[in-house]
Amino acid sequence: MEKNLKRKMVVALTILLLSSGLARSNGLNLNGLGSKAVAMGGAFIGLADDFSLVYWNPAGAGFLRQPLFGSYVTDLIPTNHYQVTIPPQLTIEAKTKVSHYLGFLLAYYRPLTDRLVVGLGVYTPAGLGANWDGQDFQPMTANVSYDWTSKIGMFSISPLVAWRVTDRLSVGATFNINYGMFSLKRWAGEMQMSTLVDLGQYEESLHGWGWGLTLGILAKPTDWLSAGLTVKTSSTIYFRGTATMYTLGYMGYPENSAERRNIKWPWFIGGGLAFKPVSNVTLTADLQWTGWSAVKTMNTTYLDPIWAAMMAETGNNQVIMDWKDRFQVRFGLEYKLNSNFSLRAGYYSDPTPTPNYSLNILLPSFDFQGIAAGFGYEWRGLSVNWGLEYLAGKKREVTVDELIAAGTLGQGMPGVYRMHLIVPSLSIGYRF
Repeated sequence: MEKNLKRKMVVALTILLLSSGLARSNGLNLNGLGSKAVAMGGAFIGLADDFSLVYWNPAGAGFLRQPLFGSYVTDLIPTNHYQVTIPPQLTIEAKTKVSHYLGFLLAYYRPLTDRLVVGLGVYTPAGLGANWDGQDFQPMTANVSYDWTSKIGMFSISPLVAWRVTDRLSVGATFNINYGMFSLKRWAGEMQMSTLVDLGQYEESLHGWGWGLTLGILAKPTDWLSAGLTVKTSSTIYFRGTATMYTLGYMGYPENSAERRNIKWPWFIGGGLAFKPVSNVTLTADLQWTGWSAVKTMNTTYLDPIWAAMMAETGNNQVIMDWKDRFQVRFGLEYKLNSNFSLRAGYYSDPTPTPNYSLNILLPSFDFQGIAAGFGYEWRGLSVNWGLEYLAGKKREVTVDELIAAGTLGQGMPGVYRMHLIVPSLSIGYRF
């Protein structure tokens, strides 16, 4: 890369990190799948008695006596607010556009013997993003409206096998083939040459594969008590794609570069109990741990040598994350009105793994308090379940001094952040 351009690009591309993880919460993960489980606050590891068990605890399949099919769809509707004032002139008040991020789960299970059950699940364990109005950021982009969007999705194909060891104990496992998709658009920043040059729009699109395992055990020592344990191994998605800055092309340099970025989903361990104090009431509780401290940095390799030198000079080839391990506490309730209708409710606490100094508008992360409710209807093997979640994020305030002290100014963004989500869902299942 020409030395003059390399030196002057030091002040460019320092607005936002080139991150790769957006999700509804809990780091990179969704907070649950299946309308019944979600309506019970995601406290489902110790119950795992419907088709969403492929996600929660594969050992639950060992207690199936007949084939089971189920489908689930959810719509994540986030609202983000961002405000910052940097004297003397920069003031931004921004709100995301109304966006819908769909998730799904399809699963089928079939007993092969009295004790052996096989199955297959296809589902989205991660998926969300941010879609800001570029006009709100014109005060810092020379009154030009750029796209500020990010979107991540991952779906897993999970063959399952479960073995009922005794009438009271089952074990199960899945092999998870994971496919990830990520796209990002943002302002690229400015550089100082003979004059200050606006670098325009930055875009990237990546796809990748990885794999992992889910292991589960479910015990039912009595008819009114069950307990489960689930372990999900880490899974690294090997993303490959292309980054583009059209302005570089106008200046005589490559406008795009192939890139590589490996994203690690860490270990997960969860335990749960399901308790029936009376025949028509089920209470559940889960404690779930995710090892987010494995996410220390986010590294990107640009294959074009000019891009590689430019990103290394500006520090955008390695982004500081410094995430922390976190526990989630979840509680659920199901009340059966009769043999057909059930009412459900749930609550969970989901602390953010992200420190203030690595927070920005394209990677929103909050301490969430989640409440959920729903109902179910069953008739001759058919089940229909509906659920609704509301996640309230705790306000976060990031100062310039914090970012300077951590050395992340230009990756993290100072300001006040707020967020909440509404998440409706619908499930339909059938036992043959």
